[in-house]
Amino acid sequence: MTTTLPAGLVAGTYTVDPSHSEVGFTARHAMVTKVRGRFSDVAGTVVLAEDASLISVEATIQVASIDTRSADRDGHLKSADFFDVETYPTMTYRSSAVQVTGDGFVVDGELTLHGVTKPVQLEVTAEGVATDPFGNSRAGFSAEAEINRKDFGLTWNAALETGGVLVSEKIKITLDISAIKQA
Repeated sequence: MTTTLPAGLVAGTYTVDPSHSEVGFTARHAMVTKVRGRFSDVAGTVVLAEDASLISVEATIQVASIDTRSADRDGHLKSADFFDVETYPTMTYRSSAVQVTGDGFVVDGELTLHGVTKPVQLEVTAEGVATDPFGNSRAGFSAEAEINRKDFGLTWNAALETGGVLVSEKIKITLDISAIKQA
């Protein structure tokens, strides 16, 4: 573990730019293929400090912003069978510990989804830093994690005549984040 920030990153508070970021997921469907989706309404901050123990990550996602490229499927996922967006409109992630690695971070945190909070570890890569045409200092981050949806009370499924189930328990989460350094 290193104690300095990855190359190019400087201490400060960075705000997620939702129009240039994506929170996505992949689930197995009918045991034969993968279905991908994303959430378009995401907000968050990354606070980078010279002292790695003070680094923090927070994010809030509006679950109703789900998009799987199928209005019928999105409607089902928003229903009480899955996310129940009327009762649980947001999911949140808050870091509890961050370790700096050579090109990124290992973030231990808590994901709250469907009213259940569980630990989730993110392997984060710092993709780089650039100044955009508007003078903003941007930092890019990518991350992956895998969760079991049943751990969060998302248990709906349908048995298939050929064996197996319609929706996998394991869900892969992918993050591609562009964050703007605040003055």
